[in-house]
Amino acid sequence: MRAVRFHRHGGPDVLQVDEVAVPEPAAGQVLIEAEAIGANAIDTVLRRGGSPWDRPLPGALTGDVVGRIVRLGPAVELELGQRVSALAEDAFADFAVADAAFLAPVPDDADAGEASMMSLTAPLAYRLLETGRVAAGGTVLIQSAAGTVGHLAVQLARSYDPKTIIGTASSPKRLDFIKSLGAEPVDLTDPDWPARVRELAPDGVDAVLDSVGGTVFDQGLDLLAPLGRMVTYGAISTELPVVPAFKLFALKSVTGISIRGWQQARPDEARADIAEVTRRWQAGELRPVVDATYPLAEVARIHEALDARSNLGRLIATVRS
Repeated sequence: MRAVRFHRHGGPDVLQVDEVAVPEPAAGQVLIEAEAIGANAIDTVLRRGGSPWDRPLPGALTGDVVGRIVRLGPAVELELGQRVSALAEDAFADFAVADAAFLAPVPDDADAGEASMMSLTAPLAYRLLETGRVAAGGTVLIQSAAGTVGHLAVQLARSYDPKTIIGTASSPKRLDFIKSLGAEPVDLTDPDWPARVRELAPDGVDAVLDSVGGTVFDQGLDLLAPLGRMVTYGAISTELPVVPAFKLFALKSVTGISIRGWQQARPDEARADIAEVTRRWQAGELRPVVDATYPLAEVARIHEALDARSNLGRLIATVRS
């Protein structure tokens, strides 16, 4: 089968399509014949190399695979042929193995690109907001609000009835997109962007959702109101946050979230998160945005867009129609 690999670190041009063996699902796994795959921004960091999370070469790309179950691993009792969305570690391929415990069901008539967001990105956005304990009348700051997770978090945040939803981005197109979703846009390229947030939330923000890390994390922590909550779920800047204890003495808190960690710690609640966001999507309450689709063989174009941070919502690779 075809599978995307990079045999050295670098730009999008290092991505190539190799011929590899079809993987066998292990105990608790299923094999999915891919239809479409949603890309994750963290893979651009892994592809470039030099990050705290580098993996051995050759490298594969993670993602959310939409397709049909064609093989069951030991101890899995599911029906073959079911259409599902699933997070996979080696996702950009004709076939992918995935954990059978955390599949999102996908109706036959559903858009595959939208469906790809039901297994990781929408559940993650929902869990970030739950962890941030966004309250009615409060204020939430969502960094990278035009991206795959961010644009879903903006939409999901509305259901908590906050006073203000603030979203950051780094281009006029993305700022307009954030505004169209119902958030107050703030330009992250402006050195004084925290001052704009303070104008919108003079008493501080109650929750910050951050996947940037580095200086942006530090600035977000400073913007928290007393009893505010910083929820960190990555560091796309590759600068891991370091939190001086004295910054927490104003009763601020910092919590880290990862989907894999949540699934391991609270598997039943993680499955409930998938069910909840899937329900909202199918009810029309959550509208995932697919920015563009490319054939699997053109995966480098997806990474060019991710590197440029030009996408609104998610980028998709198609395997078959």
